[in-house]
Amino acid sequence: MNQSGETVRFLIHLFNGRWFMVFASFLIMACAGATYLFGTYSKDIKSTLGYDQTTLNLLGFFKDLGANVGVMSGLIAEVTPTWFVLTVGSAMNFVGYFMIWLTVTGKVAKPKVWQMCLYICIGANSQNFANTGALVTCVKNFPESRGVMLGLLKGYVGLSGAIMTQLYFAIYGNDSKSLILLIAWLPAVVSLVFVYSIREKKVVRQRNELNVFYNFLYLSIFLALFLMAMNIAEKQVHFTKAAYAASATICCVLLFVPLTVAVKQEIEVWNMKKLPPSEVKVENPPSRMGDLPGSLGVAPLEKKVGNPKKEIDLVHEEKEMKSCFLTVFDPPPRGEDYTILQALLSLDMIILFIATFCGLGSSLTAVDNLGQIGESLGYPNHTVSSFVSLVSIWNYFGRVFSGFVSEYLLAKYKLPRPLMMTFVLLLSCAGHLLIAFPVPGSVYIASILMGFSFGAQLPLLFAIISELFGLKYYSTLFNCGQLASPLGSYILNVRVTGMLYDREALKQLKARGLTRKDVKDLTCLGSQCYKLPFVILASVTFFGALVSLGLAIRTRKFYKGDIYKKFRETPGSESESVLVSDPRKS
Repeated sequence: MNQSGETVRFLIHLFNGRWFMVFASFLIMACAGATYLFGTYSKDIKSTLGYDQTTLNLLGFFKDLGANVGVMSGLIAEVTPTWFVLTVGSAMNFVGYFMIWLTVTGKVAKPKVWQMCLYICIGANSQNFANTGALVTCVKNFPESRGVMLGLLKGYVGLSGAIMTQLYFAIYGNDSKSLILLIAWLPAVVSLVFVYSIREKKVVRQRNELNVFYNFLYLSIFLALFLMAMNIAEKQVHFTKAAYAASATICCVLLFVPLTVAVKQEIEVWNMKKLPPSEVKVENPPSRMGDLPGSLGVAPLEKKVGNPKKEIDLVHEEKEMKSCFLTVFDPPPRGEDYTILQALLSLDMIILFIATFCGLGSSLTAVDNLGQIGESLGYPNHTVSSFVSLVSIWNYFGRVFSGFVSEYLLAKYKLPRPLMMTFVLLLSCAGHLLIAFPVPGSVYIASILMGFSFGAQLPLLFAIISELFGLKYYSTLFNCGQLASPLGSYILNVRVTGMLYDREALKQLKARGLTRKDVKDLTCLGSQCYKLPFVILASVTFFGALVSLGLAIRTRKFYKGDIYKKFRETPGSESESVLVSDPRKS
């Protein structure tokens, strides 16, 4: 009886632990990338509702708008608990995509275009609630490992398209309309299952914390490699329903392997809690004394003695501070905390906004049109799904690469991050040109290049904004930086790509002696359908690369210095921080 009571107490500890919360967040993020699957099911919306490409691309714009404007979820999170944020996100996800599924299956009357735009905007916006609920909470619970944490969670978002593709083949077969139904219920169910596991915990730090995250990273890389192997195998061999079921089962097992790592860490914390105080070994922290918390189930012990003179001076400075409107064009040095207006009106931000408009706008346009690109070049539905999976998998590698590698290059060689953005945009140009001038198999390579460059751009953008303009107003500034993405998508996707595609499709109809009224949906076939649009996208992206190079030149002196110096302790301040470890492991 005593043993069973101990087991129950441990299970309660496990489900309330930080590491189990990390595992739960991985699963939520693995279902939070439904927007990347638009290219798979968009052709069903187009054919069922009789849309032309311009109208379909308008839907794509509202999807991108919903996915990139996360102000509402942030404001709700300020005044409500995390479980409420996740619940609202689940409801929005289900309602938005379920209504789209009812529409394409003919179970409800054909809605107006604005209603479809609203449905997909609501569904896509739900991923911001998952980000705010899970991602932000994880960063707060692991402040010393926030960089690795962001890379991992965003990586799982990148893999989500490939993961859900495997599941939909296993559950529904090659019925892309049912994919919309899967997108409606699966993310909502996963968020609701873990709704009480995601919450802020007492911040503690274990000595091996970084090693644990690297274990999670290796497991996620293995999952990505498995998904890529399945993607290749599905091209070479005809998969039966049983084969898809086996593939999906292995995928789910790999998704749950991180649970073993989480359980192991929670067992260590559990054993540590049972140690008497006399056996607790206290050590000095091995690095960064700044804001380092405690460890292994022990409340963080931290004592900081500030400089009274400095505090008095700061009070005087605050009293004498000018209005933010009077200092708009008098910003501090790069790396210091800019006000929102100073940052938004600075030349650096304008350059970054243009580069993001060109780079991410073009990438979103390419990803959203992937289904129609495959259709126009004569690929079957199954192969189009493979293109989407490739984009998803390499999106993951792009996010991991840009996070870990850019940090290494910056630390070792002082390579400016905007220069890395330039290289990524040039890579994206190559992907666009492979679509504009296709050869056999080129769409596979283009999917890899576009997925990798698309995934790499966002972490670089967020890092550059935090480094140039400080962290004080970071949550507002990075959301403002993201707005360039849907704006670029609207102009390049709706006003350029969609209209040029429709013009080519109308030419083909005219050549066959038909008019627009004679066909339900406007479809273009052949390599010429996307030739001019993707030449334009490649040119725009190349211009964005040149703009990013200009920012790299402007900021090269800043990046040559120690950009993280102000986050370390300054001389004259005193702090005390401890790491607690189990003496039995010493």
